Amino acid sequence: MVNRHRTTHPGLPSRQQILDFIARSDDPAGKREIARAFGLKGQEKIALKALLKDMAEEGLIESKRTAYHRMGGVPKVTVLRVVEIDEGEAIAVPDAWTPDDATPPPRLRLRERGKGSALRSGDRVLARTEETATGWIAHPMKRLPANADQLMGVVEIDRTGKGWLAPVDKRVRNASPISDLGGAEAGQLVLAEPAGRSPRAGVKVTSVLGDPLAPKAFSLIAIAKHGIPFAFSPETLEEGQLAARLPLSEGHREDLRALPIVAIDPSDARDHDDAIWAEPDGKGGYRAVVAIADVSFYVRPGAMLDREARKRGNSVYFPDRVVPMLPEVLSADVCSLRAGADRAAMACHLEIAADGRVTSWRFTRALVRICEVIAYEEAQRRIDANEAGDNLVHLWGAWRCLEQARKHRDPLELELPERRVLLDDAGKIREIALRERLDAHRVVEDFMIAANVAAAKALEGKVAPVVYRIHEPPSREKLVALKDYLATFDRKLALGQVITPGLFNRMLKDVADEAEKALVMEAVLRSQTQAYYGPRNAGHFGLSLGSYAHFTSPIRRYADLLVHRALVDAYGLEQPAPKADLPPASGLSDRDRADLSRVSEAISAAERRAMEAERETIDRYVAAWLSSRVGEVFDCRITGVQRFGLFATILSLGGDGLVPVSVLGEERFFHDEKAQVLEGEQSGTRYALGDRLRLRLAEANPLTGALKFEPEDSTGRIEPRGTPLSLTKKGKHFTGKRGRPGNIRHQGRRR
Repeated sequence: MVNRHRTTHPGLPSRQQILDFIARSDDPAGKREIARAFGLKGQEKIALKALLKDMAEEGLIESKRTAYHRMGGVPKVTVLRVVEIDEGEAIAVPDAWTPDDATPPPRLRLRERGKGSALRSGDRVLARTEETATGWIAHPMKRLPANADQLMGVVEIDRTGKGWLAPVDKRVRNASPISDLGGAEAGQLVLAEPAGRSPRAGVKVTSVLGDPLAPKAFSLIAIAKHGIPFAFSPETLEEGQLAARLPLSEGHREDLRALPIVAIDPSDARDHDDAIWAEPDGKGGYRAVVAIADVSFYVRPGAMLDREARKRGNSVYFPDRVVPMLPEVLSADVCSLRAGADRAAMACHLEIAADGRVTSWRFTRALVRICEVIAYEEAQRRIDANEAGDNLVHLWGAWRCLEQARKHRDPLELELPERRVLLDDAGKIREIALRERLDAHRVVEDFMIAANVAAAKALEGKVAPVVYRIHEPPSREKLVALKDYLATFDRKLALGQVITPGLFNRMLKDVADEAEKALVMEAVLRSQTQAYYGPRNAGHFGLSLGSYAHFTSPIRRYADLLVHRALVDAYGLEQPAPKADLPPASGLSDRDRADLSRVSEAISAAERRAMEAERETIDRYVAAWLSSRVGEVFDCRITGVQRFGLFATILSLGGDGLVPVSVLGEERFFHDEKAQVLEGEQSGTRYALGDRLRLRLAEANPLTGALKFEPEDSTGRIEPRGTPLSLTKKGKHFTGKRGRPGNIRHQGRRR
């Protein structure tokens, strides 16, 4: 029971004064800070201790170690967990919320310093907090280790009956002891969280996800690990149904239904948001139309559909499923350009000169009726067999013009293989192969590039806001590293000249040896910066374009939807207000018009998240595909050289794995970091970036996507990459620790 009749002291502050001080204090307010602030001494400090205890029992304040905060509030410095990314701003809740379940944890907006949001859902940060008139905000001080929060793994039971959590992230090497199985059984995929503050406390299972090797489990792992928004709320789905019933406003759209527009897409495409048409203009050039799904007509700024799309940023594509940016009633139905169905479209009209220059463009809202959806392979077959109708013939003719302009600007040409996972009806892997690159792909790609450039320049001409797709030139640091690496081939890269994509193309063209060319191509790729979205134009280095925006995929990219809205405003394309409970405007919101930076940073982060999740999922499928082939020998290429071993890729599949230095032999290996070489000190056996070699698959872990290789024979013979390297004296020795190969330790520089 609270004692409200304790002896009072003249200098003792009142309860309200203490609450006011805690609220105003910039630093954590403990008993010492409160006593100092009110000048308390001796017996007054003892009385303060009793008063603070009373206030805690009364529910006025709460103690966090040596500091106090108002009950229902948040400590001045505390650990927060990010639960959502809202328009580029991280939303977090206290990591340990002690009030009863009836009191929801406060939501704090994290104010990050620097450009762009580096935080993502699930991250934990130590932050300084403050309560403002508009709610709680927090200033991150330090990011805490990711594995200190929620973990995903597979339950393993040892001989003693003790449970262990085997991680599904190949970057996490150690299993964690499980203190509470939560009903989980051996072999099940689970979510877990720390059972206490000490690592010795282990983890406790919070959710059982099921069989980790079941069909569709690999994508679920990526979705959970990266915090990808997966389910739409009932309210959002209902709004999607409402939007899908909007009339097409036929009298207010350009009617292009008579044009035989075709959509050329992958055979397994889940949506169709672009279609193309062309015809000769009689002057050696072509008139063309690139028709894009008019998503902005259905997804209005400020609506629930829009808020959910902003949060997702883009659709995420896995071999077994798609996590769409929009509900399926829109993404796979009403907005998808299906053959034979009337659809709302944003039409980009292009005039293409004989030399491939796009001489004019205009944008309209249109009605289209796609005459056919054709797979890339089928379109290519018809062209090759001379069985194509006028549609495809004209498209190929227009493309040959565009190709001339492409060659003239000389964009970066890197032949990068794309892995394709084919599943059967049961969701099991039928085949994994590298996707063939056809002219049909290039036709569609060049039409899309032309439309994207037109959208950017059209908005610039109207002095309207633009969300650019930006790819900046390589940084000087990366160019210096590339220069040093090319020197190991006796090839030069002069940094005093203007660095252009064409410079890299000519460099690759000069390499006759295919093994060496693949190596140089990989090095050039590593030197490139990552593309991103932003409202300030910095050009697109890779495409060799001064102005570039994404316009052609608004079903799956929020950036394109923003560009569509800007075009609606710039060209006066607003449609009559819908007779439904939806926002009337389909152009840019006032908030976006005033500041596109925030949403641009958010969708750039969402794109990086999606790319990482998609890549990891493909790795898991490849490892699952290869798990029954452990022991087989594959033709591989070395793609990375580190002091602890080699990274190699299976040439026919693209599967990446590690060759630990421990399996290369008993001798020491000298690591030349600049030349990217490991050389045996006694044998002189050399492993260099780009070398081809035959490797035996030793391990394939479908849960992490990790592969492990060993040489085909004990000598570790390899096929040299071509140009021999001269090792410098700069480097490091590595050898087996305590006589055991595999445990590597630094031995000092080679003399």
